[in-house]
Amino acid sequence: MSGDALANWTFEPVTEAHLPMLREWLGRPHVQAWWGGPPTLEELQADLREDLAGDQVRGYVARLHGEPAGFIQRYRVMGEDGWWTDETDPGARGIDQYLADGGRLGQGLGRAMVRAFVAWLFETDPHATVVQTDPHPDNRRAIACCRAAGFAAVGVVQTPDGPALLMTIRRPPG
Repeated sequence: MSGDALANWTFEPVTEAHLPMLREWLGRPHVQAWWGGPPTLEELQADLREDLAGDQVRGYVARLHGEPAGFIQRYRVMGEDGWWTDETDPGARGIDQYLADGGRLGQGLGRAMVRAFVAWLFETDPHATVVQTDPHPDNRRAIACCRAAGFAAVGVVQTPDGPALLMTIRRPPG
């Protein structure tokens, strides 16, 4: 992917003003299929307060040419409550994401968003050594997206949400 294509994406930290939009996105069928039913606005507010109180998880509105196009979050893998208890790399980061518009699936936008975010994450977080993601093994679209974005499958793992295909991408050398 060219640097120009990556420049088309920006990542804006989630604020309280974004929560109604995110709640609406979480109610869309293509998102609900993998993220569950939409939380209440109060639940989203509580999650945001918790995220802002620490540095474990941060959510971002992914913007394509300035327009909201998706959601992506990053988290520190080590210390994630109840998850990845065997992780010993303090530089490991995890991501979860979705595109907002189901009509835009299958057009390469997810791959572009993930690639741009991973590049941005490595650029802005000098301690990040590896980025992982963990789609459900039946989520073929997400797995294909992550593979196309440069992730390699590690294997199926059990998580608090059930089985997942752990996929990683390492910081490029240099």
